[in-house]
Amino acid sequence: MLEEEYQERRRLPPHLRTPAPAEAPFEYTLRDARAADLPAVREIYNHYVANSTVTFDEDAMTLKEWKAKFAYLTKLGMPFIVAESPSGQLLGYALVSPWKQKRAYRYTVENSIYLGPAATGKGLGRVLLAELIERSKAAGLKEMIAVIADQGAEASIALHEKFGFEEIGRMGRVGFKFDRWLGTILMQKALK
Repeated sequence: MLEEEYQERRRLPPHLRTPAPAEAPFEYTLRDARAADLPAVREIYNHYVANSTVTFDEDAMTLKEWKAKFAYLTKLGMPFIVAESPSGQLLGYALVSPWKQKRAYRYTVENSIYLGPAATGKGLGRVLLAELIERSKAAGLKEMIAVIADQGAEASIALHEKFGFEEIGRMGRVGFKFDRWLGTILMQKALK
């Protein structure tokens, strides 16, 4: 018997076949970050620290550091949002932080968006950035800056371009991670 015939004979007739289970819809809710979210936020961020060049951090952030950052951003009234699955799993987060510490920069922020592995490629980054922009406008912020690695972050560049961010500059060889030099691309959007 030929292999093809054997395979054909092993198949059930269509009326007896069990359909493949449909993939569950990707569901989430967006909400303000809470202190209880910080362990999950830390895990998402530290995955990128250890495995990618999208952040130039080389050392994992501690929970103590995240708590301090959360308290600081809360004090300043800066948007910090999370996406949560129906089961309570944190899928990703987005926040803005002051661009520089000098008071004259107080209306300019830098954005950060990070997704957990289960949430990549499903459009959540786009949803988080849209919400972050709206909340930043509502907070009275005027300019948003994205600082994006010049290698391995093509999706982030494309996402920001779709939201009207324009490239305003590049800095070459300003970071050294994983035994190679990296640069950054600066993008900016006016929040009107």
